[in-house]
Amino acid sequence: MRDTLTEDERAVLIRTAHALADAARPETLRHFRTGIATDDKGPGPGGLFDPVTEADRAAERAMRAVLSRERPDDAILGEEYGPQPGTSGLTWVLDPIDGTRGYISGTPTWGVLISVADETGPLYGIIDQPYIGERFEGGFGRASVNGPHGRAELKVGKPRPLSEAIVLTTFPEIGTAAEHAAFRRVADRARLVRYGMDCYGYALLAAGQVDLVIEAGLQPYDVQAPIAVVTAAGGLATGWDGSPAHGGGRLLAAANPQIHAAAMELLAG
Repeated sequence: MRDTLTEDERAVLIRTAHALADAARPETLRHFRTGIATDDKGPGPGGLFDPVTEADRAAERAMRAVLSRERPDDAILGEEYGPQPGTSGLTWVLDPIDGTRGYISGTPTWGVLISVADETGPLYGIIDQPYIGERFEGGFGRASVNGPHGRAELKVGKPRPLSEAIVLTTFPEIGTAAEHAAFRRVADRARLVRYGMDCYGYALLAAGQVDLVIEAGLQPYDVQAPIAVVTAAGGLATGWDGSPAHGGGRLLAAANPQIHAAAMELLAG
């Protein structure tokens, strides 16, 4: 379908995606840093605490309401309310708050993830950080960020060796022992590793700030918007073995083919 959409159809999908982000923003901000009550959906990956709040649910309800008006024939896959079938061949993949652990801790590294996909994977995606006021978009010929510094084009960083690289991850919080060991093989070669960045790490990769993001234990709604944004900015986002990753699991996002290959070799052991 990605090759058959007209320019007008793409423009409508882009406008709809931004309308979804606009609808989710106030719902997430309404509860941020307020001591909102937290439920445990657990066990999450590794049997860990898997929080959800009313902000997660309210933001997804707000986005679904937009889609029911604007795109009733499209399917929906959302983290909090699951799948809804459609007939158009397009699916909106929604994570109302990616990084709820960060959200309830008050860190501004969580985000709203929105993507529209066909059977081959994401076509266009948004990573929105409401508190900072940054919105990253990628797909349909677009790769840009709009935020406190205005609008700028997204472009991944220039190639450099792994020994000079900056790596972002949610490890060691998630993943199996074998995945931890694989990640350490990459981390031990890198110049700098930072932890717990959630979806904001992919936004920073697309903006040219970092070289690699490595994660595991992911769901489709965790990965599809980041894949769209990173690839639109000129980067790569695949499974640890180089396979398509839009179904979730293990994700290796890289600024360029050289560092992607170096990291993939180490992850394979």
